[in-house]
Amino acid sequence: MAHSRVNEVNGANFLGWVLQYSLWRPEGDDMFSRIAAFVYGVVCYLAFFATFLYAVGFMGNFGVPKTMDSGPESPFLEALLINSLLLGVFAVQHSVMARPWFKKAWTKLVPQVVERSTYVLFSSVALMLLFALWQPMGGVIWSVENPAGRAVLYGIYAIGLLTVLVTTFLINHFDLFGLRQVWVNLLGRPYKSLGFVTPGPYQYIRHPLYLGWLLSFWATPTMTVAHLIFAVATTLYIFVAVQFEEHDLVQAHREYAEYRERVPMLVPVRSPKSADPETVPSRVA
Repeated sequence: MAHSRVNEVNGANFLGWVLQYSLWRPEGDDMFSRIAAFVYGVVCYLAFFATFLYAVGFMGNFGVPKTMDSGPESPFLEALLINSLLLGVFAVQHSVMARPWFKKAWTKLVPQVVERSTYVLFSSVALMLLFALWQPMGGVIWSVENPAGRAVLYGIYAIGLLTVLVTTFLINHFDLFGLRQVWVNLLGRPYKSLGFVTPGPYQYIRHPLYLGWLLSFWATPTMTVAHLIFAVATTLYIFVAVQFEEHDLVQAHREYAEYRERVPMLVPVRSPKSADPETVPSRVA
């Protein structure tokens, strides 16, 4: 019995030692910390991917338990307040945690190698909260009943989402969502930030990823009041957030100021002048 109790104590001490060294050593300079950071990064990525898939059904009103317009309706003002708070939580989290000054302070608490993964996790949690607590509001702004018209709108919706997904791969999907950082750390290699590239649409507009989101927000055969509020709020957020993002990009990359002057933001209204394949930002916030 005494031998068993000693083993239990030793086991508990060993587990505590592993957790302490694997999760909280800031430099990630041993195998425990590298493995833990990698597992954490993978979990954060899977949380993002599940959230993205749920968002497809949530905005499109199909295939998930709770969509933007499903469930009992609350009083209008109550629903408006709740939905506004949910959108506000996501907007603040998504923008503030992406700012350099926040990252500088945050990485005093969170290891640098998992900073991006933690940002992805917090964004996913904010969206999950929005999906779970979102309130339908009744009322229809427009409803397209023609089958061909509905098919066209669903097609635009799909193109928007596909644009979002493809664009992340063009600018390095795995770096954007934190997997590259924890992978090179697992291998014991130093992380090197990606340079500027001009993959495909970045030669014609600066933010094709945001354009994809805008298409998905607005392309719906049935625009309800709740969906309209969601679309308006997220559109305004994009136009505000892009100002902060581009300010940071100009500060970080001197090439960006010239790129911003030469290439439109969202609508390719003019052709780029002598696009250089090494002058487009590799990451959006």
